[in-house]
Amino acid sequence: MNTEFLLTSLVVVATPGTGVLYTVAAGLSRGTRAAAVAAVGCTLGTLPHLAAALTGLAALLHTSALAFRILTYLGVAYLLSMAWSTLRDKDAFTVDDRDRAAAPPSAARVIASGVLVNLLNPKLTLFFFAFLPQFVTPGEPGALPRMVQLSAVFMALTFVVFLLYGRFAAAMRSRVLTRPRVLTWLRRVFAGAFAALGARLAFL
Repeated sequence: MNTEFLLTSLVVVATPGTGVLYTVAAGLSRGTRAAAVAAVGCTLGTLPHLAAALTGLAALLHTSALAFRILTYLGVAYLLSMAWSTLRDKDAFTVDDRDRAAAPPSAARVIASGVLVNLLNPKLTLFFFAFLPQFVTPGEPGALPRMVQLSAVFMALTFVVFLLYGRFAAAMRSRVLTRPRVLTWLRRVFAGAFAALGARLAFL
C-alpha cells in the first residue's frame, strides 16, 4: 500500500469535520455504542461518493456548476437543520438516570443521519475523483479493482478514526454532562460548529 496515500487519507479523515462532529456528539450524548453506530453511518456515507467517482458522476459534478451547487446547498440546509435541532433540544446531552426510560434513537436512525452527513458533502465526491486516480495507472487492466481497494482502505481509516473520536467523547461523558452550565455551552458549541461548517460549505 502506498505510504503517501495512507498518510494523506489519514490527514483528511482525522481533520475535524461534519462526520467527526456528529460522531463526537453521539458519544457524548449516548455513549460508546452510539458513537460506534454513528461511525458506521458516516463510513457508509462515503459509499455514494465512491460510486459516483467510479461511474463518472464525479466528472459531471466537477464540470457542472449547477449540479455541484445543488448538492452543496442540500448539504448546507442539512447542517443548518442539525445546528437548529442541537441548539433547541435541551435533552440532547444527558446522563441522568431518569432519561434511561426514554427511548433513544434507533441504530437505523443514527446510521441514516450519519450517512446523510457525509452523503451531502460534495467535497468527498471531489476527493474521490481528484485524489484516488493519482494512485492508479490509466488504462491498467486492474485499475478499477485498485480504486475499489484504495477506497476500502479509506473507509476503514474513516471508521477507525471516527470510532476513536467517539470513544474519547464517551469517556468524557460523565465528567462533562453532569454540569448544567457545561451542557448549555456544549449545545451552543455544537450548534455553532454545525452552522459554521454549513456556512463554510456554502461559500466553497
